[in-house]
Amino acid sequence: MDARPEGVVTGVWHDGAVPGPIVVGRPRECSIADALAVIGDRWSLLIVRELGFGVTRFTDIRSNTGAPREILTARLRKLEAEGVIIRTPYQQRPARFEYSLTDAGRQLGPVLQTLRGWGEAFA
Repeated sequence: MDARPEGVVTGVWHDGAVPGPIVVGRPRECSIADALAVIGDRWSLLIVRELGFGVTRFTDIRSNTGAPREILTARLRKLEAEGVIIRTPYQQRPARFEYSLTDAGRQLGPVLQTLRGWGEAFA
């Protein structure tokens, strides 16, 4: 039998901040979960990394990340819909696009640097 606590639990983060009451067994509002809903899919942060390095074209992003074509297409569309990247046409026939970061996408730069440091230290 899975015994889970009932009622309200208050969590304390490592810096002593109290995020507020958490009702056990119910989804809670969390900006980290919200951010992961936007950029947490596999390949998404690697796409942002490449755009931050100045790589703008689909074939180059694909080559540098190793993302499968269909997955890369889906991730680019999602990141565009979420306002992380912008798609700009550079060729009419066949239709070709370049991608760039929005301000929201550029704000992920320090996050990626921190994640890189964590990866170097612990992964």
